[in-house]
Amino acid sequence: MRVENDILIPEMERLLRDGHEVRFTPAGQSMRPFIEGDRDSVILAPLRRKPRRGDVVLARAETLCGKATYVLHRILHIEEETLVLQGDGNLSGEERCKVADVIGIVVRVESPSGRRKWLPRGILWQMLMPFRHWLLKIYRHTTLKWHYKQ
Repeated sequence: MRVENDILIPEMERLLRDGHEVRFTPAGQSMRPFIEGDRDSVILAPLRRKPRRGDVVLARAETLCGKATYVLHRILHIEEETLVLQGDGNLSGEERCKVADVIGIVVRVESPSGRRKWLPRGILWQMLMPFRHWLLKIYRHTTLKWHYKQ
């Protein structure tokens, strides 16, 4: 069942503010290959420390064209109090937000079977940016096809 962001996210914010963890299944493919949209579950926790480069966060962000949106993306770098975010599966485009706009931080990712998935810090993945197009293409044509055949 899909719930609209304007209903889901305020409720998630309330639960996180009260100290609870929140599990949800994100839509989209922008965090591929580490989070498969519409398939993997993401567990968010309240942000209890300063965010760091490589953290994956759910945030209210502003795109380069100035549009406000909610994103579940990785922190590329931090410029004073501004976080620069990008999805692992995105080849271009960044979003910006303030630390205060972070709703929660990803503490765990699970496959549909409940198996915990590895979520790296992403530093190596960022360095592989020139090759990401090819790596993502290989991933789509091998790993995903194998996974969905089972």
